[in-house]
Amino acid sequence: DVQLVESGGGPVQTGGSLRLSCVASGATQDIGCMGGFRQAPGQGREGVATINHGGTITTYADSVKGRFTISKDNVKNILYLQMNSLKPEDSAMYYCAAGGVPYGGRCDLDPNAFGYWGRGTQVTVS
Repeated sequence: DVQLVESGGGPVQTGGSLRLSCVASGATQDIGCMGGFRQAPGQGREGVATINHGGTITTYADSVKGRFTISKDNVKNILYLQMNSLKPEDSAMYYCAAGGVPYGGRCDLDPNAFGYWGRGTQVTVS
């Protein structure tokens, strides 16, 4: 089993930055992929960015490319999502997820590919 705890959300002005962190514990050695997802009110959960176990291959949603950076510290078992140039449309509950298997080395942005989820942290851009 894997436990995930997110932190780092909050209110921020348009154009500002936030860094979300996700601490993983439990059977972390079995995690093939980790990712950041978000869900705005009335909308489905969407993949923002994913990263493979080694931290060498990343995948981003088109809406965040060039603004968000996902990374991980495998020693501390922490996933980071650096979010720059934030826009009001980035406002959502942000979730950390783990699981899945890389396909061709790349981790999917599909939330259904991930089995472990944190409780989320709210990001509000105004």
